Amino acid sequence: MPSPDPNNYNSLSLWHDTLPAEDRLEQRASLPGDIDVDVAIVGAGYTGMWTAHYLREADPTLRIAIIERDIAGFGASGRNGGWASALLPMGLDTVAKSHSRDEATRLQRAMFSSIDEIGRVTQELGIDCGFAKSGTLTMVRNPAQAPRVHADLRHKASYGLTDDIWLDRTEIAERTSATDLLGASFTPHCAALHPARLARGLAASLVARGVTIYEGTTVSSIEPHCVRTDHGTVKADIVVRATEGFTPTLKGLRRTVVPIYSLMLCTEPLSDDTWNSIGLRDRETFTDGRHSVIYGQRTADGRLAFGGRAAPYHFGSAISPEFERPTAVHEMIHATLVKIYPQVADAAITHRWGGPLGATRDWQCGVGLDKASGLAWAGGYVGDGVTTTNLAGRTLADLIGGRSTDLTSLAWVGHSSRQWEPEPLRWVAIRAALMLAASADNSETRRQRPERARAWVIDKLTGH
Repeated sequence: MPSPDPNNYNSLSLWHDTLPAEDRLEQRASLPGDIDVDVAIVGAGYTGMWTAHYLREADPTLRIAIIERDIAGFGASGRNGGWASALLPMGLDTVAKSHSRDEATRLQRAMFSSIDEIGRVTQELGIDCGFAKSGTLTMVRNPAQAPRVHADLRHKASYGLTDDIWLDRTEIAERTSATDLLGASFTPHCAALHPARLARGLAASLVARGVTIYEGTTVSSIEPHCVRTDHGTVKADIVVRATEGFTPTLKGLRRTVVPIYSLMLCTEPLSDDTWNSIGLRDRETFTDGRHSVIYGQRTADGRLAFGGRAAPYHFGSAISPEFERPTAVHEMIHATLVKIYPQVADAAITHRWGGPLGATRDWQCGVGLDKASGLAWAGGYVGDGVTTTNLAGRTLADLIGGRSTDLTSLAWVGHSSRQWEPEPLRWVAIRAALMLAASADNSETRRQRPERARAWVIDKLTGH
């Protein structure tokens, strides 16, 4: 399938292509030249826009400018799997090691409440993004997956997080008819949504309340109290870096995160009979217990959207539209979907897309503000950013406003990951992790028992 048309933003993804007709996805005006503002935000994705939203709520007099190379919601915020989950890229034990078990639990509970906060704001602002908080099913479709899923439930319970439950074969069959089901864990802490509708709705709301979004403006560097672009320089008391997977394009930040591509596809709208056969009637999001990440949802308009992180990392942290639609990887994702739900084998695949997400060297996300330089940042979500960005936006608003709150004392505040290794070391390590995950899954399918040695190496490579 061809790369997306740079002159037609609707071609970016299913989500962009199914926006309301009145959202024509045309670029807003570029930066007109040198300007001075109170807060400059680089990146009109969820992180940047949630930050602007809560700053505007706290102080309507602030002069806020968002600078965006393309359009609001162009990147991962508009193209993701549509999971507002409570997932964090780092495990609870990682947080507990650097802080405490209580602080790890508090951070996780802050994520739980952030899902509800997204639902509250979308309702308040009238953003119709198909928000449906129906939880996530992590299906066990191979005996090798069962120990991991059960261990995860026990691990969460040891931190006092007992909302997740086990569904046996009979109970999971009442929710979905995926093949080879042996059981599943279920968490109520996830909502399905239309990500581009959320992103575009936030942008429209911000503009209506006096926040300026300068689009078609390429940022070359971020410096203390200064953003340099191809259309002029922005001076600001505070500069927020909210660029996630595109961070390596900025001067001096090539090794801050690596862009890892996640790819998706979706079916045509399915018939009622097909959905009655598949299930997922409450629009539960779903995955399974394999090592390679997969994710899916039943969309509000009756499609099955499905994706995975099987795409290769590109040398030098390269980012290109050409990487978003590799035929072989999309065919593999489609084959995986059909194995899980053979009912869709003959359904037309109407959209294939992808994009980069941001991964830090220690696989931890962070948020912070250096008061001396005025530089603020948030990111490193490793694909779990729909909810995390909301928590980041609220936290940054409190930090920038100088308020000491429950949010500003959370364990991830101030965390700054070390740099990735120079090439070719990072290319070797990331490729190895992806290959090990795939080979471990293949081995477990063949042997029907856990692949412990390769799993241990994967955990070490990803900082777990």
